[in-house]
Parts: sequence; structure tokens; C-alpha cells
Amino acid sequence: MNRYFYIDAEGKQKGTFSPEELRQEGIKRDTLVWTQGMEQWKRAEETDELRFLFSGTYNSPPQVTVESSATIPQPMPKTWLVESILVTILPFMFCSSVLSLLGIIGIIYAAQVESFYNRGDYAASLESSRSAAKWTKIAMWIAIGWVLLLIIAVVLVFVFVGSFAGVSDLLNT
Repeated sequence: MNRYFYIDAEGKQKGTFSPEELRQEGIKRDTLVWTQGMEQWKRAEETDELRFLFSGTYNSPPQVTVESSATIPQPMPKTWLVESILVTILPFMFCSSVLSLLGIIGIIYAAQVESFYNRGDYAASLESSRSAAKWTKIAMWIAIGWVLLLIIAVVLVFVFVGSFAGVSDLLNT
């Protein structure tokens, strides 16, 4: 008999449990389960060894309607991982802007998108994608502002040095 892990309603992994212990845990048909030998997480009702848990309520029409609408796969939200890495590393390397390291927050959220999506938690995946986009854009605007400040500083240095050159010409005549 296999021992199973499952993902609870809060998205936390629990386990290991025998099929009888899973019945006591009150898992539902759409609860994601995994055991050694499985390539990926599956819904409990799709696992042969666990079908007996749902045999008494499997044919009820309201659940079939709810489950059929829940099985429509939604596309994975954009991860923003590449963008967040670029806006974190490039400005730090070229401008030495410590503030560009705020992009690390974007990287953390971007890394969560796919994991939430694969667990079946589309809402959390979408929220992580939105947060990753927000922090990536914040880091990008900080980098743009930092580059503009550096350009202004360089121009001011040339104007300042040029004005001293003009003053020394006036003093020599």
C-alpha cells in the first residue's frame, strides 16, 4: 500500500498518509495527491488506489457540474523572471545602484508563479505574477532614474570644468 502526500486547502503539503488515513483527513476529489512512482501531482479521484474514497458520491450531478467547470485549464500567468533578473543585475553592474537590488523582490515573486500554477492554485499564481510585475517595473524605473542622474552629473562636470577654463582665459588676458 502506497503512502501519499497531499496539498491542503491552504496550499500546504502534508503527508505521508495511507489511503485510509486520507479518508480521515477529509480529502476531496480535486485534492492534489502524490506518491512515490508518480511523475506529477494528480487529483485524488484520478488515482486508482484512492477511487474507493469517493465511490459513494461520485455520480451526484451538482459535483459533476462543478468539477467539469473547474477542470478547464487556465493559461499560466507571465512569470516576469527574466525581466526581473535583468533589471536587478544590469543596473547594479553598470551604475552601482544599490536601489536596483529591489528587483530581488520581483525575482522572488516571479519564482513563485510556476510553482503555484503547478499546484493548481491559479489565484496565488496570478497574484505572484502581478507582484513580480510591480517590483520589476519599480526596479526598472529606479534604474532609468539612476542613469539619468549619472548623465546629468557628467554634463554638469563638463560645464563646471568648461567654466573654469573660460575664467582662466579671462585672467590671462
